[in-house]
Amino acid sequence: MSQWLSKHVVPQAVKHWSMGVLAVLLAACAPKPDLARLYESSRNTSSQPPVVLIHGLMGSKLRDRQTGKEIWPRGIATLVKDGFWPVALSIDPKTLKARPQRLEPFAITDQIVGIDFYQSIMRTLEQYGGYLRTKPGTPVKDSKKRYYVFVYDWRLDMADIAGQLADFIDRIRADYGQPDLQVDIVAHSMGGLVSRYYLRYGRTDVLQGNDFPVTLEGTRHVRRSVLLATPNLGSAPALQSLVLGRRLGVVHIPPEVLATMPSIFQLLPHGMLNPLYDPAGKPLDIDIFDARIWRQKQWSIFNPDTRERILAHFDDEEAGTEYYDRLSRFFAYTLERARRFQWSLTVKLPKHSHEFVVMGGDCHLTPSHLVVEKDPDSQHETVRAWPSRVEHRVKGVDYERLMLEPGDGKVTKSSLLARNTLDPTVARHWYVDFPLDYPIFLCEKHDRIPGNIFFQDNLLHILLSH
Repeated sequence: MSQWLSKHVVPQAVKHWSMGVLAVLLAACAPKPDLARLYESSRNTSSQPPVVLIHGLMGSKLRDRQTGKEIWPRGIATLVKDGFWPVALSIDPKTLKARPQRLEPFAITDQIVGIDFYQSIMRTLEQYGGYLRTKPGTPVKDSKKRYYVFVYDWRLDMADIAGQLADFIDRIRADYGQPDLQVDIVAHSMGGLVSRYYLRYGRTDVLQGNDFPVTLEGTRHVRRSVLLATPNLGSAPALQSLVLGRRLGVVHIPPEVLATMPSIFQLLPHGMLNPLYDPAGKPLDIDIFDARIWRQKQWSIFNPDTRERILAHFDDEEAGTEYYDRLSRFFAYTLERARRFQWSLTVKLPKHSHEFVVMGGDCHLTPSHLVVEKDPDSQHETVRAWPSRVEHRVKGVDYERLMLEPGDGKVTKSSLLARNTLDPTVARHWYVDFPLDYPIFLCEKHDRIPGNIFFQDNLLHILLSH
């Protein structure tokens, strides 16, 4: 059929459209697991550990705590008009800690820009797994299988979020009246990093210094962890977002807003990696966790245009200048915490008392290295995440192979596996202690993996297995 289309459909755009429709039709006809039949006999079984579902970045809805009005994501049109400032965190001038201000998380994001985030996975847990959604604070008097949704503010520091997760799991244990109760964790994307920090350190903030005393506090309360599309060695797109802003569908969240969110910093590529190259394909010796580099290259809030937008946000010039100075100090402080956060998740463990099952995509080319190029007129340097964006090319450089690796479009396979190389024959870097049980790979994009039926099939099998 594809040969017939190539011969008879002349316009190139029509040809691409036809092949896309064909791909969709073929995917729809492909055999899929019958979850109802597969888990019919186990649906009504009991005495399974409760499941805690943890969403990822932008995975919770935010509302005004005073009016109750949803600001994110339903209010995205208003946010665009206001330059996304309503979702920016405030910064304590003394401690440089980010504060939520008037917004609070109140529910998990079921859909955003037409993508089913977590609705289908919750439906699968209920319909085929026999799990009952329950809120912490509800005493458990029976042996029914239950799942809980940990809703958190995805803008905050992940060490702080891990502390909230510790409180959340403690409440579940109290509801069951079982101090030794263990839960199963299913964590998507950034949620996987939160859970890993919790497993190592519980609610302790170890990011104040460069010593990371692993206590394995969380492992006492978790039976299994399933990490879904988690950037275990960071994400190159996060670096581009912090430099230039983040595109979400047809809208653009500016860097000055993202720069108030510690979680974005903590998603940067791990400090042992070298994510930046010049247009000739040579690695650049640049410490992305050094704020002086960002100032020198005029990236993010240090870009003159971005600085002008920040100052213009304030009616009073003195107030704008004071805020910009505070944000600059916060930027340096948060970069250093992000460096420590990455290392805190990879330092040597005293023992391996807990192993992860990792699931993620490996069929879509994903940014792994960024190209730093200089505008010949302004001499301003910027970063490119995709080969098509590189403007000043050097002959003979294969930018696709240089900049992209197999993954899910946002997280590379190597980061998913916490490996510094894609080559499976090369041992994981000795600085990285990652107790992986086994991986499962899917042909799916990052945001759509939770709704993938093959993921859901594997997930139910893992959760219901003894």
